[in-house]
Parts: sequence; structure tokens; C-alpha cells
Amino acid sequence: MSDAPIPFAEPDAIADAIIAKVGKKIVLALPLGLGKANHIANALFARAAADPSITLQIITALTLEKPHAAKGLEGRFMNPIVERLFEGYPELAYAKALRAGTLPPNIEVSEFFFVAGRWLGVPKAQQNYISTNYTHAQRYILARRPNVIAQLVARHPDGTRYSISSNTDLTLDMLAAREAGKADFILVGEVNSELPYIGDDAEIPASTFSLMLESAATDFPLFAPPKEPVSIQDYAVGLHVARMVPDGGTLQIGIGSMGDAIARGLILRDDDNETFRAATQQLALDGLPEDQSHLAPFDKGLFGSSEMLVDTFLELMDTGIIKREVDGTLLHGGFFLGPRSFYKRLRELPEAERAKIRMKPISYVNELYGDEETKRKARVGARFVNSAMMVTLLGAVASDALEDGRVVSGVGGQYNFVAQAFALEDARSIITLRATRQNGARTLSNIRWSYGHTTIPRHLRDIVVTEYGIADLRGKSDRDCIAAMLEIADSRFQAELLASAKKTGKIEASYEIPAPFRNNTPRRVEIALAALRDDGLLDPFPFGTDFTETELRLLPALQLMQTAAKSPAKLGSLFLRGLSTPASAADRECLARMALENPRSLSDRLYASLLRGALRA
Repeated sequence: MSDAPIPFAEPDAIADAIIAKVGKKIVLALPLGLGKANHIANALFARAAADPSITLQIITALTLEKPHAAKGLEGRFMNPIVERLFEGYPELAYAKALRAGTLPPNIEVSEFFFVAGRWLGVPKAQQNYISTNYTHAQRYILARRPNVIAQLVARHPDGTRYSISSNTDLTLDMLAAREAGKADFILVGEVNSELPYIGDDAEIPASTFSLMLESAATDFPLFAPPKEPVSIQDYAVGLHVARMVPDGGTLQIGIGSMGDAIARGLILRDDDNETFRAATQQLALDGLPEDQSHLAPFDKGLFGSSEMLVDTFLELMDTGIIKREVDGTLLHGGFFLGPRSFYKRLRELPEAERAKIRMKPISYVNELYGDEETKRKARVGARFVNSAMMVTLLGAVASDALEDGRVVSGVGGQYNFVAQAFALEDARSIITLRATRQNGARTLSNIRWSYGHTTIPRHLRDIVVTEYGIADLRGKSDRDCIAAMLEIADSRFQAELLASAKKTGKIEASYEIPAPFRNNTPRRVEIALAALRDDGLLDPFPFGTDFTETELRLLPALQLMQTAAKSPAKLGSLFLRGLSTPASAADRECLARMALENPRSLSDRLYASLLRGALRA
């Protein structure tokens, strides 16, 4: 093998070189998420689509797509944002064909994790989904005998080294399998100037690659999903979780509004402990056992061990909460994904600070097997926090699929971390979810008596958190588990849930939910956290946003309109308020942003009045 990969500037040329090396039967493994070599994948797709004698099998996960163009008011708000944030991002041709139902018969795509909810209505994607724990995915990839791995890379200025940066997760394990003679593939790279250069395990000699694509024409902006606003319910969950993380412990959290809320809760606990204690006292009705209650500021600090490195870990490092070092490291991660500001921060971190973040294979982060003694010493007091869609009264968790079999996302590493929580002596698994969700005009409970699909079985039940409190289920009898889950359910559904439990004889017929827990309503949470919100401590975007000031002002107004749409009286009130209240300069900016400043059609005049009313409200 030569010291440097053969360089290419054109995707079509590198695709031809790949075919010349491996033949017309191509089994292409692409890293999940950010690490895909989009131009190479698209060029191979084009070759196979044009030549039926070529067979192309793509194995991957977490295919990132630009959000689809929306209609109505949602479209007027979101479409300009999508164009702004994803301009220049090369969409994956296989994803467009798969979604359109035009995938050629000689091309097959299999994934083991979806972007949540994006592939529910695509039968071919559902049919080819591979259900697996993240740590087992490599086995199934190896079984398909991939002959090409195409990965996005960062190039070191000296040109002798490359970093696989965002996606050490399975690539490092695949390279180890190749070294051991268990796999035979070529590693092909695509250089991206925005990808942060991460050293240590993520740094790979140039000689490891066979071919490399690099040119100004193929450089592209990294996929950067905008942050979701953190709701008051998310903040309640985050504050509950923040009082269960021990000083000197280990933390795993994920992407999204729930992860942001947890990080904000931990920062509040450390930065303004008196306010944190007052807020949790107002919010919490449960009495945590002393060994599970952790309210003091952080002295020793935390170590991070998370399959996904999210931007909030950098916030926790900045505030001195993530500061417990293990062999000179503050954080282990398997892959990363986040907003543009996150990638910029990683690129611009001083080398000494960036060296404290180590990207590792998923077999290292998500499992205890292999170097177990070192891992156990590092992961003391671990709190593995993961989100769920639904949890039953008996503690079974549904996180990845619906009961009709359709996959929403995937198992990923959730089962791995729950299993770790039981394997480590002082660790806990924390499953978070909002107590309810909206389905059109209907409010549904996310606490169920039973559900036809399970991601985490009830025998691995541990801690479950909703905005209403904490249910510690580990080691509890079925009866006590049901009682604890009822106490964190929304009170609008408690009677029905309790009746189902009584009907099966799983709880005594005379049981009544204690009075303090029969007021689990959104209003109670709002009141408990009103002081924090009024003081500006519960910002919807605590760690920044890509939305403009006008868009930030529009967000709550549009949410109010959406809520009011369920009630003719509320909708009428907003309409009348909009008619009777003159628009301010800021209101006119919002109307102009929504193309409603000079409405002409009857529907636009209606929307404009409703929006003015919502902005005033």
C-alpha cells in the first residue's frame, strides 16, 4: 500500500476508480450521520442507476436530509430557514430516490437507524430496516461483506494524516476487522474543510486510504440541524434529572431540547444553587432517597461518556461542570452532530483543549467488554440519560418503533446504556419523556398501561422522569412500579390508567393515588417554574440559535395560533384582537417575514389578523 491515497478532484472519476478496484458488485458502507462522503455516494449511485449490470448495496444509518418544503403558514416560516441553513448541502441521491419510490432494482439501501419519524411513510425503507443495538451493527455490516467504505474526513495541514473526526463509531472497528483479516474493503475519503480535525484515535495515516476526493468544487457546508426550542415541560424534566447526577460522576445525554434542558439544569445547580434548590422544591413532589439526591454545586465535576458528542457538552466544559479527567481526557464520544456554531467551536478550540475530547469506537463507549477495568474506573457514578416515546405502568419502554411495526428511529445505543447501568455498581439509567403528546386536536398520554412494542423490557426498568417527577422503579414489585408510574402521569389520564391496573389485579382495588399527585397538570408545572422563566433563566434557546430575532418572535405566536386552532372561541379571540390592535414596527417585520404585510386574498387577510392577535397576546 502506498504512503498516500490516489488523489481525485472529480466525483465521477473516483467512482470509476472504485469500480475498477472492486468490480461491478459494490457493497458500500457509509458512516452514520455527518460522516457520509456525499459526492462519492452520489457518483456511485449515478453509475449504478445508469448501468443495470452494476449492483449497489448501501449500508448505513441516520441519513441526513434537508427538511421537506412545507405548505401554508408552516411553509412560509420554515422554507426560508431551510434554504438559509442548508444552502450548498449536497443531498443524497439514494435518499431522494428511496423517498420517491424510484430506487432502481439493482440498488438496495439498508439502514439501522432513522432520523426520527422521517421514514414512517416509505415502505421500502421500512422493509429494509435492520433492527440492532448500535454495538452489534458492525456484525451485520461485516456479514454483508462490504468492499468500500466512503467517509468524510478532515485533512491535516501536513498532508500525511487524516481525521475521521465526527465518525469513529464503526469505522475504527471496521478497520480493526480489516487488520485482523475479517474484512476486505477499500477506505475512500472525501475531504471537507469544515470538518473539525480531531486527533488521538480519530487520526489515521494517509496510507490507510486507497483513494481521496478533494477539490473546491466538492467542498460543502456540513449538515447542521437547527436547535429545537426548549419547552417548559422539557425544563421541568431537566431540573428533575439535574438533582440525580452525583458530583464526581459520569454523564451521557443526547441531542435535542431534552438534552439542552438537562444541561441547563446542571448549570443552574452549579451556578445559582439557591435558585436551583428553590425551583426543584417547588416542582418536585417526590421524596428522593438520600443516596439518590444530589443538590450541591459541583466540586469534583463530571466526566463525559456518550455515544453522541453534542454541543451542550462544550457548554458544560466551559462552565467547569465537565472537569473530572480520566487519563487526561474529559470526554469520550462515538460520533457528533449539531449546529454550525458547534462545528466552529470544535475547529477553533485550542489544541490542548481539543485533545481532552477523544472520539472512540462505539464498541468502547457503549460497552464494558474489552479493557473493562479501565472503563469501570472511568464510569463511576454514571447517569445514562435517554429519551423515550412511551413507557408502560410496568416500566417497559418504547423508543424506536410503533406497535404496528413501523420504525420511528431505531434502538441505537439506548439498550447498551441501560445494560451498562445495571452492569456498573453505582450507575443508573434515566429514561425521560413528556407525560403527554398532541395528535392533532387530541392530547394523548405517553404513560400507557401496555403497548405492542418494547425497546427496553420491563425487567430492565430503572428511573423514569416526566415533567411531573421521578419514578424510581429499580427492584420494585410490579404493584409498586405501577404506583410510582401513576404519580408521574398526567392527571387527565390517571383514572383510566389506574382502572386498567386494577382490572388485571396488578394493584389492589382499594388503591388511590395520593392527593398531592392528583394535580399533575401543565398549569402546576407553569406555576412552579414561573419565577425562573420571569427571571430569564428558562430561555427557549439557552445555548443559542440559528433563528433571527424576528423568527424568534414569530415562534411563540405561531405556536399560540396552532393551539388556538383547537378552540373556535380562542381562535375568534385572536382574530378580534388582531383586528382591533394596530401593528407595531416589530409586528410589521413579523408580518413581512411571513409575506402577510399586504394581504390580498381572504385567507391571507385572515392569517394576518390572527398573527397580529397572536403577536399582541
